[in-house]
Amino acid sequence: MDEKQEQKFHQMTETPVSTLICRLALPCIISMLVTSFYNMADTFFVGMLKSNSATGAVGVVFSLMAIIQAVGFFFGHGSGNFISRELGRQNFEEASNMAATGFFSAIAAGALICVLGQVFLEPLATLLGSTPTILPYTKAYLRVILLGAPWMTSSLVLNNQLRYQGSAAYAMVGIASGAVLNIALDPLLIFTFRLGVAGAAWATIISQFVSFCLLLIGCSRGGNLHIHISRVQRTWGYYGMIVRGGLPSLARQGLASVATICLNRAIRPYGDAAIAAMGVVQRITMFGGSAMIGFGQGFQPVCGFNYGAKLYQRVKDGFGFCVKSSTVFLLAVSTLGFIFAPQLIALFRDDPEVIACGTAALRFQCVTFFTTGWTVMSNMMLQTIGKTGPATFLAMARQGIFFIPLIYLLSHCLGLVGVQMTQSAADCLAFLCAIPLSRRALKELI
Repeated sequence: MDEKQEQKFHQMTETPVSTLICRLALPCIISMLVTSFYNMADTFFVGMLKSNSATGAVGVVFSLMAIIQAVGFFFGHGSGNFISRELGRQNFEEASNMAATGFFSAIAAGALICVLGQVFLEPLATLLGSTPTILPYTKAYLRVILLGAPWMTSSLVLNNQLRYQGSAAYAMVGIASGAVLNIALDPLLIFTFRLGVAGAAWATIISQFVSFCLLLIGCSRGGNLHIHISRVQRTWGYYGMIVRGGLPSLARQGLASVATICLNRAIRPYGDAAIAAMGVVQRITMFGGSAMIGFGQGFQPVCGFNYGAKLYQRVKDGFGFCVKSSTVFLLAVSTLGFIFAPQLIALFRDDPEVIACGTAALRFQCVTFFTTGWTVMSNMMLQTIGKTGPATFLAMARQGIFFIPLIYLLSHCLGLVGVQMTQSAADCLAFLCAIPLSRRALKELI
């Protein structure tokens, strides 16, 4: 252990948990908020082409990008959880091996996605939902995006590994730099170089590659683990740990996509205004929740380090601090959201039908939104300390196990009101499951 690594170990295991979590959470919160804008850049600039087909193509391909991200999170969280615990045990050999294994495995998975996607480009574009008019634009956008799959997946691995090592600031610089570059390149490539929708794709993969390079540089500084291909371990022991740590993230990402499809199908009979309203509500709640998720990401390395070091009281204290802080924050956000729901909906779409439908849905969700703090923090703690079963269940609960059947049941029984209240009902059920699961895990930390 070199001097910087020793300094980081003492920082992670001795600094008061509330101070440490806040310090680590700030760059994570910034990264989450920047990512929210990042994901909207292509859609915004392609929309200026005034072509519904081009705009639709970006939306169609986004579902594949979500799958690429899910693969990246799988290897990133799977390796990162293990790394933080091993660093807490001061076992730098195992941590370095896992860092390399997770990183190069993600590159290989991304390369496989790229090759298969290029070979089956047109069937894939159709499968993702392209209509005959959207198909040419989808193929032009998708062909380029697939080229960036290897460094999209590996960038997410580096981002999470740095965060789990307590170096969230390095991760933030890499993500934010790529986001700013993407926003700058979009108009240049789309309009100045007249590349159209393909220009947006090139802007995305170029900016992702720059993020990848900056994150890789971050791994060589600040006492972080260096990535060496010689350390790759092709054994079930390592991949088993990646599966244990990454399965909850893979389940969460995958079911979120399925839940969105189910929501769109359930709301379709009520017209375009209802579809638009529910989309706006999703954006508002996602933006409000992103700060809370960033806060929880600041807790994860603290949890992993101290769990590995067997400083279980610090794990308990950190969890309690995060639950209380996130609940208070979400209560404040929910209160403002409930009061100003019509005004918030109108910011996105100034249409009376959209505002009326969206206001009801947002207010339903605001009533239970504060419960997601306990649910999310419980999920993060369980995943970080290696409780794969309970963590995967909680990851699937809110957007899958409860939401998917409820959206069909409530829409059938209560119509539009049932659709509007589904997320709120799913939040309550997930919260009721999270309480005993987290308490049982905390009791075992003796």
